[in-house]
Amino acid sequence: MQNSLQNKSPVRGSFITFEGTEGAGKSTQIAYVKAFLEAQGIDVVTTREPGGTPLGESVRELLLTKEMSQMTELLLMFAARAEHIAKVILPAMKAGKWVLCDRFTESSYAYQGYARGLPLSDIEALEQLVQGDLRPDCTFWFNLPVVEGMKRVQSRGKKDRFEAENIHFFEKVSAGFEALSQARPTQFCVIDAMAPIDQVTDAILKKIESLPAYQARGGDDER
Repeated sequence: MQNSLQNKSPVRGSFITFEGTEGAGKSTQIAYVKAFLEAQGIDVVTTREPGGTPLGESVRELLLTKEMSQMTELLLMFAARAEHIAKVILPAMKAGKWVLCDRFTESSYAYQGYARGLPLSDIEALEQLVQGDLRPDCTFWFNLPVVEGMKRVQSRGKKDRFEAENIHFFEKVSAGFEALSQARPTQFCVIDAMAPIDQVTDAILKKIESLPAYQARGGDDER
């Protein structure tokens, strides 16, 4: 039976995801990208994973605060993702909007796969089941030294369940993102998250302006 969430028809919007270890600065840059796109007359939806829907936010609370098995963690991530795709991502894209998402399936590979050690084949199967043909048009990976990321998180105060993991865990997460960026080079855009904020923004916007979905609408390159 064909998965009901599969999206084989063309969509008019664009789907951009932002990935990285903790403290990489994704949220700041998402806000800048949103402002830039809206200034070009593009309708933008910003969202996050886990979360993005009322159900997803409830699942997020469980994932960030409750101890659970590794497989439970993975399945909850994809349950929230299924709801997110059906209720937010696909409707927005079909309406011609650009979706900017803080984390997506690549985080499941990096955190639950490479760091937790769950079989990548299981994640691949869930990815196909839940997403069908849906893949990000572009994934920005904020490449940040693990030690620097942990310093930034430390300055925030209280940590959630993932932020409280040790350096070895985050080294595996970072290695996972590195492997994904090499396996999916046309999807990934690697960002030096140690660069000054304005340089990071410029690098992201330069890539945004090169995307077919942006060029197809005759976007103004002046910033």
